[in-house]
Amino acid sequence: MKPELAPSGRRSPAGRLREQIERAEASGLRRKQMMLRLTHADASLLKRDPELAMSDISFADGVMRFLGVKVEAGGVTVSELVTPG
Repeated sequence: MKPELAPSGRRSPAGRLREQIERAEASGLRRKQMMLRLTHADASLLKRDPELAMSDISFADGVMRFLGVKVEAGGVTVSELVTPG
């Protein structure tokens, strides 16, 4: 089975990020304790992913959230889930 590709030809980061969030949550962390530091490209792919449910991504008070986890775009070369400790 081929990985799902975003319209630009790149695989959407949604699945990988969802897995990381779920693993962190299974280890006892709450989503409010997590932050996603994304490259501009990955943030853009998330915003444009036609497969995401409307409830998966939100924008309120100038903050983007994916699955309830705050997103910071830019300033990194590789997207990562940041957790305390």
